Amino acid sequence: MKLNSAIAAALLATGVYADDASKVDNAESSTSSAIELPTFTPTTIKAPFLEQFTDGWDKRWKPSHAKKDTKGQEEEWAYVGEWAVEEPYKYKGMEGDKGLVVKNAAAHHAISAKFPKKIDPKGKTLVVQYEVKLQKGLDCGGAYLKLLRDTKALHQDEFSNATPYVIMFGPDKCGATNKIHFIFNHKNPKTGEYEEKHLSAAPPATIQKTSELYTLIIQPNNTFSVKRGGEFVRDGSLFDQFSPSVNPPEEIDDPEDKKPEDWVDDARIPDPEATKPEDWDEDAPYEVVDEEATMPDDWLENEELIMPDPEAQKPEDWDDEEDGDWVPPTVPNPKCADASGCGPWSKPMIKNPDFKGKWTAPYIDNPAYKGVWAPRKIKNPNYFEDKNPANLEPMGAIGFELWTMQSDILFDNIYIGHSIEEAEKFAQETFFKKSPVEKALEDAEKPKVDDKPKSPSDLKFLDDPVLYVREKLDLFMTIAANDPIQAIKFVPEVPTAVGGLLVTIVALVGIFTMGGSAPQAVKKTAGDAKEKAKDAKDKTAEAISTGAENVKAEVNKRSTRSQQS
Repeated sequence: MKLNSAIAAALLATGVYADDASKVDNAESSTSSAIELPTFTPTTIKAPFLEQFTDGWDKRWKPSHAKKDTKGQEEEWAYVGEWAVEEPYKYKGMEGDKGLVVKNAAAHHAISAKFPKKIDPKGKTLVVQYEVKLQKGLDCGGAYLKLLRDTKALHQDEFSNATPYVIMFGPDKCGATNKIHFIFNHKNPKTGEYEEKHLSAAPPATIQKTSELYTLIIQPNNTFSVKRGGEFVRDGSLFDQFSPSVNPPEEIDDPEDKKPEDWVDDARIPDPEATKPEDWDEDAPYEVVDEEATMPDDWLENEELIMPDPEAQKPEDWDDEEDGDWVPPTVPNPKCADASGCGPWSKPMIKNPDFKGKWTAPYIDNPAYKGVWAPRKIKNPNYFEDKNPANLEPMGAIGFELWTMQSDILFDNIYIGHSIEEAEKFAQETFFKKSPVEKALEDAEKPKVDDKPKSPSDLKFLDDPVLYVREKLDLFMTIAANDPIQAIKFVPEVPTAVGGLLVTIVALVGIFTMGGSAPQAVKKTAGDAKEKAKDAKDKTAEAISTGAENVKAEVNKRSTRSQQS
């Protein structure tokens, strides 16, 4: 047992250094094995509009210099936010892949690009797809795009929040609000006016620093789908999942119809025939004195609940002329702690069994009740039926018109077209190549959670030193019982520790056999250290004692002054 204890101690000493060295080696290994990035290659896919922000992007995209439309507000806002095209600095997933980046926090940004020719979705599938990378996260702001209505008045320099758009799509977050917007402007066929239709209960956006892919598909059969990261998160009909609805109701309440004056819409009323019982005492109190109560035997009537602190002493610096007469602070009377109570005793109050409160007549069904009144219905003069809301207005440009509290939002790989297959193929070439790399880079930054060791060879010394030593020693002894050579091979930590222990013993024997004592210099150093330690200990104890007394005196002084005031 003594040998085992000595070996265990040696293992504890050598295990620390071995484990630390292993961690250093692992860190260096992980640093040297960097994740290989795929290289960006421009796509050959064709679409009505496809943007990867390659050379010449600044000829297509123009920042807005307009003032933001702030009707009803005194303050004017200008689109002063800057834009740049650059590679991401956070979780870069593809070499040479650049995107459009929002450069300023807490600023209004607006930029747009005209389509080579207008995109008319009538009778066609419309696919809108793009990537968003929130390099600094997103606390409050938008990262959505707008597809602008094709009009003669569409000028990029004047693009603003007032510019007519056909579709607004993408993530928006501020506080508890987090959604993937899908809004389309619908034209009233009777009046020619446009009205925004908002997707009800929109799915949440992904708020992360890796790239996310957002896809909107509108089919000619008036259905839609929203995808996030290639997965469907919402689908349905344009007719019944938007607010306000595409088509108004056929009938509406008649605004001229008024509720008759004699209409009774109270379903229940107080019983007019009910009378208060003669024995009903409205003045009876809620509580009365418990006349049957008696004072407990251990009640101390002659003792006060609080008393002057017998241990309190008048502070030495107390000035009677300046501070007044000193009065010791009060403390709870210790005699009352074990008694039912102290001081004058009085009978307690109990609930009055005769209490009934204010009398009111019971309610009965109203014989004159006619039901809930509602105005009669009439035909809606503004009713129309649009059987094909998917036939949206032609679109002439794409724009980002945003305000955000976070900068460095990156947009990339925009597809606006009519082919679901081509959009998916485009995503495979871009998003799905770099997304796993970005996820791996993100995971590499996370703190590692070590799995529970499955065998003694998986144990780490610093995780549990006692378990480490016990398991290693037991394993060594078990193997050594049959084959000592194999034990040394499989559990080298034990013989290493034993070797270190023997070297230490030999050194100690040498010291104590050289004249029977340690060298004089060693003795002197040890003696000086002992004296200094004793002196420091005495000074610390003295400081603690003096400090405690000073604090207690100050508390007593302040408590007494407080009572006198």
